[in-house]
This record gives sequence, structure tokens and C-alpha cells, in this order.
Amino acid sequence: MIADKYVPATEHIRTALSLPLLPLQYLVSAPIQVIDKVTHLLSTQDALRKENIDLKAEQLLLKAELQRVAAIEQENNHLKGLLKSSQQIHGKMMIAQMLAMDSDLATHQIVLDKGSHHGVYVGQPVLDAAGVMGQVIQVAPLTSRVLLINDAKSGIAIENARSGLRSIAMGDGYSGRLRLLNVPQTADIRTGDLFLTSGLSDRYPAGYPVGRVLSIIHDPGLPFSAIVLEPSAHLAQSRQVLLVWKEKI
Repeated sequence: MIADKYVPATEHIRTALSLPLLPLQYLVSAPIQVIDKVTHLLSTQDALRKENIDLKAEQLLLKAELQRVAAIEQENNHLKGLLKSSQQIHGKMMIAQMLAMDSDLATHQIVLDKGSHHGVYVGQPVLDAAGVMGQVIQVAPLTSRVLLINDAKSGIAIENARSGLRSIAMGDGYSGRLRLLNVPQTADIRTGDLFLTSGLSDRYPAGYPVGRVLSIIHDPGLPFSAIVLEPSAHLAQSRQVLLVWKEKI
């Protein structure tokens, strides 16, 4: 070591001796390099896995936000439809929110967030943006119960917008549609015809959509045709409805 420090000639000897030791140095350093690479790889995989989890969480939040925006847009469009529909009503009206719907498949009734405290009364007609929904059958101070037009206990006086034919539509609780009563086989009714409220009863104002003819069955052995209507109102979807007073109170 002293000679290597003070005698320049020993540098060549040290260089010559270091050549045989190179493979040993590579052999010793190889595991360390492998460990470093594996550690780096594992660290990178952990970072990628964490980034992937964060991206999935962010994607889920964005999807939820999009659904919320879509729901708000849908509700906004529905309120616009209610506003347009309300312009045709002569008299007092009020927007109500649906609180609950009966779970019984044979019963079609809903509960609204308006009651006698708001002037709601039994027999009051209820509409949505697309047509007639039903009538109030029970009133509490802050809530009311509505019988929908497709309930088996419901009946509504209607007329054909094309031919002027008048009839009574009864609810079919199991199918969720309407059936016309006592329509002769020769009656002028076609598939797709629109039926409106006739205004001949005290319940509903005249001229509001009730439903379109979905099917007509003529059985020669029966005196009347079997006619089914698809309700115009969105009975299973509307959350905001219109409570209507035929005259100002």
C-alpha cells in the first residue's frame, strides 16, 4: 500500500491485478442490481395499482355525478312539461310531489305531499305533463291518496278525439292499462286513436289525454268489442303532478 502510494510504477501492477478481479466484482454486484431492479419493479407496480384504484374511484364518482345530472335534467324537462300543461287549465292548480306508491300489483294508488291544509279535496283530478293520472280519494292534513286511472276501481268518461265516440274507460289493475266498456262491434274506433276526457262528469276537465287504442278484438260471438288503451300519463314514472281545481276557490 505504501509502494502503491509513493511508487508510480505500482499503478500498472495494480491495474493488471484488477483485471482478473472484474468477473468477481460483477458476480458480487449482480444480486444487488437484481434486487434493485425487483424493488423498483415492485414499487412501480404498487404505484400503478394505487393509481388504477384511484382512477376507478374517480370514474365511479363521475358516473354517479352524470346520473345525478341526468336525473336533474329529466326532472327539469318534466317540470317544463307540467308548466306547458298547466297553461291549458282554467282555474287554480298546484304542483305536488309523489311520496309513495302502493306495492300491491293489483292496486294502483299513490300518496302526494299535499292535503287538506293546501285545499286538496276528495274527487279532485290529478294530471301530469302527458295526461290524466287519476283522482284524490283520501285527504289528510298534509298528504292525500290518489286512485290512478288504471286501477280496477277507477272509471272515467272519455271520447274519441277523431270520431267523437263516447265511452267509459275502466282500469285493468293487473295489466296497468284501460278497457273500454260496452263498445259495439260496429263502432268507429281504430288502433292508435286518442281518447280524451269528455268533461261529462264532475271529476275531470274536458279535453285532456287519457290514452291511445292499443288493441281491438272483434269477437262475432260477443255484442261488444274488447278494446284496450295505453294510458297517456306516465303513471309509473311521474314524481311531480298537477292538482287541478276546475274553478277558482
